[in-house]
Amino acid sequence: MCNFGLAYLSRRHEQFTRDYQNRVDMDFSNEIITVVRDCEAILIPSGDPIKLLEGTRVRITQALGGDYTLFVNGNLAKISGKDADAIGMKQDKVEKPAVKFKPGDSVEEESVWEQLRTVYDPEIPVNIVELGLVYDLEITRQDDGYFINIKMTLTAPGCGMGPVIAQDAEYKIRSIPGVNDVLVEIVWEPLWNRDMMTDEAKLQLGMM
Repeated sequence: MCNFGLAYLSRRHEQFTRDYQNRVDMDFSNEIITVVRDCEAILIPSGDPIKLLEGTRVRITQALGGDYTLFVNGNLAKISGKDADAIGMKQDKVEKPAVKFKPGDSVEEESVWEQLRTVYDPEIPVNIVELGLVYDLEITRQDDGYFINIKMTLTAPGCGMGPVIAQDAEYKIRSIPGVNDVLVEIVWEPLWNRDMMTDEAKLQLGMM
């Protein structure tokens, strides 16, 4: 993540990735994958959209929250789980369950937090909740469902991945039955600091 002690993270990133890959019984560290069809991707950390062409050789460095971070041509790029088939992985489709929302039904706050815990920075294997990036969650009932307003931050102003992470959060929250509209706002007060991380996140990042 932008300016998040980049030298530190660069040293730790490979170890984080190896630990995660061992947990899911997959070893991406040396596996070169050939892209089997053109697909959209996001360049890290600028957030610029790019296209990965069929035949491009890539290496997976992180696979969390249904998305993939790839090492390609000396850069990192993120592809959405819906395009996972382009790198030979199972597509991840977030769809609303076939449950009709009825008057009187409610959207539980914990169900929103649960979805937010599936949103990751593409460079760090810790979700945005554990990183302390989510400041506020507000649920408002409307005639046709619920409006969810999220206020979150980034580790540094100007991070190009901010809109990408916010869009991912919105996409995940919209999968909750009864959610009609979602707004994810990026705010800068208070400024984020490492003390906002949970102890679990600090342990995973080797800070405790």
